[in-house]
Amino acid sequence: MKKLVLVSTVLSALFSVSAFAANIDAGKAKSVMCAGCHGMDGKALIPTYPNLAGQNEAYLVSALKAYKAGERTGTQAGIMAGMAAALSDEDVANVAAYFASLK
Repeated sequence: MKKLVLVSTVLSALFSVSAFAANIDAGKAKSVMCAGCHGMDGKALIPTYPNLAGQNEAYLVSALKAYKAGERTGTQAGIMAGMAAALSDEDVANVAAYFASLK
C-alpha cells in the first residue's frame, strides 16, 4: 500500500510539472519586468547583475522560487523577492524557459 501511495505521489508530481509546460512567448512577454536590470535580451545592463540569457532553466526556476519564498539573501534579495512575488508558478516556468532559450 505504501508503495502504491509513493508511486501515485510521484506520478502526480510529474503530471503537474507537465501541466506547466513552459511557453517561451509568454515568458518573453512577462520578462519585460526583468529588463530594467537584466536587459531585454537577458544581458545585464549593470555589470554586477547577472546575465540571464542562456542560463540553466532549472536554476532560474529554483532561484525565482527561492526569492519568492524569502530563502535567498544578498544585496538585491529584497528587490528580487518583490519581483518574484508577482509571478505565478506558470510565469516562473515561462520566464525561465524564455531566458534559457536566449544565447
